[in-house]
Amino acid sequence: MSGGNLIIYDGECIYCQNYVHFLRLREAVGPVELLDARSGDPRVTRYWREGYDLNDGMIFVQGDTVHHGARAVHVLASLSSSSSRLNRLNAAIFSHEPVARMLYPLLKLGRRLTLAVRGRKLIDRP
Repeated sequence: MSGGNLIIYDGECIYCQNYVHFLRLREAVGPVELLDARSGDPRVTRYWREGYDLNDGMIFVQGDTVHHGARAVHVLASLSSSSSRLNRLNAAIFSHEPVARMLYPLLKLGRRLTLAVRGRKLIDRP
C-alpha cells in the first residue's frame, strides 16, 4: 500500500474492534482503511510473509511506513483526535512510546484471554 492509511486488526477481538473505531483517526489524518486480519485479504498474507505476526500485534500502515504492535498503538495514539475523553486518555497514556512498550504486553494478554473465553482461536497464519 502506498500513500494511504491502513489498520489491520483482529476482527474477533472485541477490544481491537472497539479501539480502532473509537480512535477517530480520520479526523486527524484523513481516510483510514480498517482491515480485519481474518478477512483473507491478500495484504494480510503479505504482512505475515514480511514477518509481522498479527497475533503479536496490530499493524498501522501510514503511507509506506509499517508500524506493528506497541509502535502501532503509540503512533495511533499520537495521531488520533482529542475530540473525546477516551481519545485524550489514550493519547495521554500511549503517546509516550516507553509506556506503550511497557503496557502493550498487557493488552495482548487481555486479547488472548478474551478470545479464549469467547471460544475463539488466534489468527491462523496463511
